[in-house]
Amino acid sequence: MGRKKAIAQEIPHLRRYARALLRESAEADDLVQDCIERALARLHQWRDRDSPRQWLFTIMHNLHVDEVRKRQRQASSPALTIIDGDPLAEKPRQQLHLETKDVLAALHALPDERREALVLVGVEGLNYRDAAAVLGIPVGTLTSRLARGREQLRAMLDGDGLPAANIRSLKP
Repeated sequence: MGRKKAIAQEIPHLRRYARALLRESAEADDLVQDCIERALARLHQWRDRDSPRQWLFTIMHNLHVDEVRKRQRQASSPALTIIDGDPLAEKPRQQLHLETKDVLAALHALPDERREALVLVGVEGLNYRDAAAVLGIPVGTLTSRLARGREQLRAMLDGDGLPAANIRSLKP
């Protein structure tokens, strides 16, 4: 299989990881596009023995970290908040949608390093060694982040009354 085809097959995984990193789907799509552009421009750096997913996730992770650092240097504008009682605000009506929203909100409330570890291992199915390589950390640090992330996520979800079953898929 060609390298470009291998990259194209990883796009759904890249999109899922980008959406876990970023709340806005447009920003996530931009991150995926930037990752693909960088990968294609640096195709010569891909070693045949490397997993395409690990290589692409490493590129995406580095792009995301660079963007976070850039935003921290720039002045940030205050976020728009919806006030209860706003006639334009409407609460979701479906229970599953609410539970999913709670899980995603809890996931996004985690520190970046814990969220990244949980998504790479629990959602994307990378093994610990590959996930640690993507994040550029030792495997022991990854396992620590996973344990703390799972514990923190479970505590947040239990505090909201959601069953812990919602995060079973995040276990190895």
